[in-house]
Amino acid sequence: MTRPVENLNASDLRQAALGVLQRVYGYDAFRPLQAAIIEDVAAGRDCFVLMPTGGGKSLCYQIPALMRAGTAIVVSPLIALMQDQVSALQANGVSAAYYNSAMDREQSVEVLAKLHRGELDLLYVSPERLLNANFMQRLQSLPIALFAIDEAHCISQWGHDFRPEYSQIGQLRQHFPQVPFIALTATADRVTREDILQRLGLQQARVHISSFDRPNIRYTVLEKRQPMKQLLQFLEARGLGQTAECGVVYALSRKRVEEVAEALKAEGYRAAAYHAGLPAQIRDAVHQRFLRDEIDIVVATVAFGMGIDKPNVRFVVHYDLPKNIEGYYQETGRAGRDGLESEALLLFSMQDVATAQYFVEQIGNEEQRRIEQFKLSSMVAFAESQTCRRNVLLNYFAEPSQKPCGNCDVCLNPPQLFDGKVAAQKVLSCVYRLNQGFGARHVVEVLRGQNTERIRDLKHDQLSTYGIGKEFSGEAWLSIIRQLVHLGYLYQDIQHYSVLRLTPSAKAVLRGEVDLQLALPKKAAPKVGRPGGARADLAPEELALFEQLRALRREIAQSEDIPAYQVFNDAVLREMAQHKPQTDGELLAINGVGQSKLARFGFEFLNLLRKADFD
Repeated sequence: MTRPVENLNASDLRQAALGVLQRVYGYDAFRPLQAAIIEDVAAGRDCFVLMPTGGGKSLCYQIPALMRAGTAIVVSPLIALMQDQVSALQANGVSAAYYNSAMDREQSVEVLAKLHRGELDLLYVSPERLLNANFMQRLQSLPIALFAIDEAHCISQWGHDFRPEYSQIGQLRQHFPQVPFIALTATADRVTREDILQRLGLQQARVHISSFDRPNIRYTVLEKRQPMKQLLQFLEARGLGQTAECGVVYALSRKRVEEVAEALKAEGYRAAAYHAGLPAQIRDAVHQRFLRDEIDIVVATVAFGMGIDKPNVRFVVHYDLPKNIEGYYQETGRAGRDGLESEALLLFSMQDVATAQYFVEQIGNEEQRRIEQFKLSSMVAFAESQTCRRNVLLNYFAEPSQKPCGNCDVCLNPPQLFDGKVAAQKVLSCVYRLNQGFGARHVVEVLRGQNTERIRDLKHDQLSTYGIGKEFSGEAWLSIIRQLVHLGYLYQDIQHYSVLRLTPSAKAVLRGEVDLQLALPKKAAPKVGRPGGARADLAPEELALFEQLRALRREIAQSEDIPAYQVFNDAVLREMAQHKPQTDGELLAINGVGQSKLARFGFEFLNLLRKADFD
């Protein structure tokens, strides 16, 4: 354990944090927001962190845990995720453990003994174990460095993955008033964020919201026609037969998961099924084989979600439409955690929508049903979007963006555009005349001059915007409204029955100060799938060395019985192949090589690199 840092000034805190980053993790600079978050938590302040998957959330509490006195308690919802993170920390020389229901009595006693002796920097705990009265009493007698609530959206009824066992975590603040709390999530809209802060009692928390943009992921949506054929074409285009890239295929039902996995195996792919209906030992075996690169493709339900902490996943395919954008974003975020080029493909059909709608209608609680309906509608709007996919995602998470990303199917195969200034003004004017109190379909009915009983009763046939939009069909106007939502000129208020409201940006459109191009329906489908990732743009000799480094990594991982990426991930090996370090100092300069890994693996990798350089 290191000395307390609560009284250090900001500059000294920053230097201490950077020292831990370099020594333990082998990186020479923080990602955006990490340094500010780490300083806040290390100084004893509460924080709420919204950062995309792969953005480096874990370091935001792991580094303060190594700086502050006591043991950091990390609340995590999945056993598999705990195991992966603890294993990765131990590979970096950090004293970490987990405490959950999968452990036998002997293992539990050993972990608790280490906790009481002050030997643990971090302890990962399931919500059920954390809230056990005896365990809570133990914690109150020990020095606690901080509490980290991972996957914090699970505490909110507005979140896409609400878990009842999370609901009592807010009690912690009463028992530990002086301990800093950090709540972290990759997916939370405005309402969910506010709910998390309220439920955890973090009224004075510093709020850190990172960009949701993952520029290394290419987003593509295809109309689902022959899905298995489309999946195979995608895999073939990525050259999977030659390069053994790994990825995840998500499907909604257990039956479909098994069918797709069997079809892929029949085509010669190293694939396996994963869903909650399989025995625990089989699920665990699939998970471990995937981590160890013994399986290239896992076909799974959402049960295979937050437990994936594997940096070299190169693609994520959604064989069926996800239920909400939060889940979709989180699942696609499993790709490219190492920052290298990756791909997200969604196969979409109206039958998927009907199926998802059926399940929403079965929800008994009216309020929850309304929330799920809104989220499903937003997911459908994303799939049908004629505007930049990345902008749709960013605007959904309240990060306004109008600039095309250049790395999604809409940008790469753009639809036909038209001057949409007047159409946008008609929509925004109509929303305004309706006092921002009605949903999209009612706005469309007013624009098109529909003679309905509701419109007559509300006297909306007397509005100046009644009937001014007869030049477009109802579906076309809905598409225009979706585009205006995606572009950040409108938003749907989920707390008030998804009524349309104007954003501050809408004023400029209404005043005619914005030249606006909107999309007509797109007919041609883009080609998808391309080799990329760690091998992209490597020279032939660098590619050959990269493959040798991968082979050495595999041998070491097998001998130490750990996943290959916990030796070094693909991004680290790529940098080694490009720079060919020859000394300990040069190897330490490679991002991702820290002191512990230099001591454990440096000799063998330097030996290979020196031979390659000599050759």
